[in-house]
Amino acid sequence: MTNKVVVCNGCCCGRVEKGHSEVPVDLLKDAWYKYGLEDDVKLTISDCLGPCSMHNVSLLKTSHGHTWLGKLSENEHFEALIEWALSVSSDGDSAELPELLEAHRFVRDESNS
Repeated sequence: MTNKVVVCNGCCCGRVEKGHSEVPVDLLKDAWYKYGLEDDVKLTISDCLGPCSMHNVSLLKTSHGHTWLGKLSENEHFEALIEWALSVSSDGDSAELPELLEAHRFVRDESNS
């Protein structure tokens, strides 16, 4: 399975007019290019991923499963996504989630998806 970071930038996520923090799409794309991450970790900027109450949602996919992250409101959160992708690129998909993101992890019932 290809490792992936899917970042929502849909109907609610990143919408400052709805009171949500902007999703730093350029920061992410620039980092993926700068560090050559695309071969090891695919970056997808997505439309709505679904759990809108968790606004600014990201989904990490590895062979170990899915990790949902929500309420990513600071650039530091997105920089931690880059840090995780760099770890996956160098150490494989068992890389640990940065501590900063642990509090943003949530469980989504994917059986109905």
